[in-house]
Amino acid sequence: MVFFRSVSVLSKLRSRITEQSNFKNTVRWLQVQSSSDLDLHSQLKELIPEQQERLKKLKSEHGKVQLGNITVDMVIGGMRGMTGLLWETSLLDPDEGIRFRNLSIPECQKVLPAAKPDGEPLPEGLLWLLLTGKVPSKEQVDALSQDLRARAVVPDYVYKAIDTLPVTAHPMTQFASGVMALQVQSEFQKAYEKGISKAKYWEPTYEDSLNLIARVPLVAAYVYRRIYKDGKIIPLDDSLDYGGNFSHMLGFDDPKMLELMRLYVTIHSDHEGGNVSAHTGHVVASALSDPYLSFAAALNGLAGPLHGLANQEVLLWIKSVVDECGENITKEQLKDYVWKTLNSGKVVPGFGHGVLRKTDPRYMCQREFALKHLPDDPLFQLVSKLYEVVPPILTELGKVKNPWPNVDAHSGVLLNYFGLTEARYFTVLFGVSRSIGICSQLIWDRALGLPLERPKSVTMDWLENYCKKAASS
Repeated sequence: MVFFRSVSVLSKLRSRITEQSNFKNTVRWLQVQSSSDLDLHSQLKELIPEQQERLKKLKSEHGKVQLGNITVDMVIGGMRGMTGLLWETSLLDPDEGIRFRNLSIPECQKVLPAAKPDGEPLPEGLLWLLLTGKVPSKEQVDALSQDLRARAVVPDYVYKAIDTLPVTAHPMTQFASGVMALQVQSEFQKAYEKGISKAKYWEPTYEDSLNLIARVPLVAAYVYRRIYKDGKIIPLDDSLDYGGNFSHMLGFDDPKMLELMRLYVTIHSDHEGGNVSAHTGHVVASALSDPYLSFAAALNGLAGPLHGLANQEVLLWIKSVVDECGENITKEQLKDYVWKTLNSGKVVPGFGHGVLRKTDPRYMCQREFALKHLPDDPLFQLVSKLYEVVPPILTELGKVKNPWPNVDAHSGVLLNYFGLTEARYFTVLFGVSRSIGICSQLIWDRALGLPLERPKSVTMDWLENYCKKAASS
């Protein structure tokens, strides 16, 4: 991971603000929060009108500007490379990776408040950043932590709904069912049924979103303890932050594991709007479905093997390598095993990405964490060898646009080291994290009055006829 040298991060951020004059009238991007206001809701209430005017101006002055051409490949290839969504909270660059409100992961690690000196960023700080575009003070993050703890109350009927499922049901099935049960308390649904003004949609959406973010760790921890720990529940600790409490309720109190969970939740929270879970949450919410319904739908997308379930597949594959070849496998043996996997018609999980064309910075920050806390762990050393071995093989294969490791290539090994060995549960951790990004954007969807999403679809007949006409003209 490359950190800033010679020039401090803050001074570099200030220089970027100066250079990008078009940001002057926007949400005050990248500013370190100097306001003494500890209330996130009031901060948003102040910011929303200027962003509404910004969107209105953008539409009136540039609404007809073309953003690119749509090809047949894009239509039949999962809309890859097609620009078609407004997503304010993060932006993914193919070479640079994710930026949260224009801050890279290394920058977030430098400027967001942490639980201890030189520690990992607190997820609450990222939530504040995603919603306001501003880096919060430690006092503001502490106030938000306290607010989330106060909201973290889950009705008994939610747990009873989960208990109706077989204990053998996949953890994501149980988690999504619990989120659906939480919907009974939706403030947005109640307000909509009473006839709330469109201009105020964002306010009950905010309440639902903060409640949802606060409560999903309890639901997720319940699912884990129900399946793997004989149903022995660990209550929330009022002295801990969001990530620390999640780790604690799962049953892991090693200070390093608490730090890992803070890092994990932060880096998994958002990845712009085109991925399956984020897009699903957005499109369902565009029908004015409340945050609970929208997020539950997003979780069902996240549960797919080509999306969030991949982190489960990575650890299982790595353990299969160890089972067959041992922990002290050489690079040559590892190359043979990788080719064996590929020649059997399977993929090497944890490598490649739909957008990224370089090593995922989320992978790199996890690697830095491992180098700091578990450099001698055999599975980490195996992951390091894979980083050297797999990309050249995939490049030689010639069918992969991005041969580099993604976020899933590393997370399972870190969790496994600290005792969270149940790979089937890993996607639930991803889901808890993703609540922060999806709900942050959903609040802005309502604040900006974004419309129902309704793209045009076509048939193969239509495509063939269109292409024939285009060729003859």
